Amino acid sequence: MVANVEKQLEEARELLEQMELEVREIPPQSRGMYSSRMRSYKQEMGKLEADFKRSRIAYSDEVRNELLGDDGNSSENQRAHLLDNTERLERSSRRLEAGYQIAVETEQIGQEMLENLSQDREKIQRARERLRETDANLGKSSRILTGMLRRIIQNRVLIVILAIIIFVTILMAIFFSVKGH
Repeated sequence: MVANVEKQLEEARELLEQMELEVREIPPQSRGMYSSRMRSYKQEMGKLEADFKRSRIAYSDEVRNELLGDDGNSSENQRAHLLDNTERLERSSRRLEAGYQIAVETEQIGQEMLENLSQDREKIQRARERLRETDANLGKSSRILTGMLRRIIQNRVLIVILAIIIFVTILMAIFFSVKGH
C-alpha cells in the first residue's frame, strides 16, 4: 500500500511538472491565473507529501510496537502477536498460491485460445484458397459457356441460311418445271 501511495505521489509530481510546462506555453494574458493555481497545487502537493511521511513514520512505529509488544516483558502477549502474525502470513501465502493458480489457469486458457485461433486462421486460409480456385473455375466455365452459346447461334444462323437456300432452290425448281411445260 505504501508503494502504491508513493507511486501515485510520483505520478502527481510528474503531472504537476507537465502542467507547469503547459502553463509556460499559455499566452501571457491568461498565464497569471494558471500560475497562481499551479502554486496552490504545488503547496497542496507538499502538504500531502509531508502528511504521507508522518503517517509512514507513525505506521512503522505502530507496526514495530505491534510486532515487538508494548512492554517487551509480556511473553504471553508476544506469543499472541507471533501467532497472529503467523496466521496472517499463512493467509497471505494461501492467497498468493490461489492467485498463482489463477494465473496459471489463465495462461493455459490463453494458450488454448491462441491454438484455436491459429487453427481457425488455417481453416479460413484454406477456405479462401478454395474460393479463389472456385472463382477461377467459374471464370473458365463462363468462357466455355460463352463459346458454346456463340457456336449455337452460328449453327442456327447456318441452318436458317441453308433452309432459305433449300426453299429458294425448291421454288426455282418448281418455277422452271412449270415454265418448261
